[in-house]
Amino acid sequence: MSINENVSMFYNAKPQIFERARNMRKNMTETELLLWEKLKGKKILGLRFRPQHPIDIFIADFYCHPIQLVIEVDGGIHKSKDQKEYDLGRTAELNYLGIEVVRFTNDEIEKDLNKVIKTIKRKCLTRQSEIRESPLQGI
Repeated sequence: MSINENVSMFYNAKPQIFERARNMRKNMTETELLLWEKLKGKKILGLRFRPQHPIDIFIADFYCHPIQLVIEVDGGIHKSKDQKEYDLGRTAELNYLGIEVVRFTNDEIEKDLNKVIKTIKRKCLTRQSEIRESPLQGI
């Protein structure tokens, strides 16, 4: 991987973010692991998802670079007012970088994983179309 690909894929994430991400990959939640089983190995439309992926100052639960899509798994903590505000700001910053964020609750993943996967596939197809049609593609 070239330096330019490294910079663009990680959006200039600092070494401490990489270290935190590495630790988070070793300690994924049960729900994250459930979803990871369905995402890993290019099982969704041949796209590679990366778990606990550094992006600037953030760590995305799952990231697919070619279509700039983040998938977040929200546990109970995400119900608090402060966390909801933080999540909104974080999503806005990722959107500013051209990255779309899709969120699923632990409950959604645990109760209807097939529906979650169908939603992710639809979102991936939409993102593929958007990226192909983008006038900035290839710049």
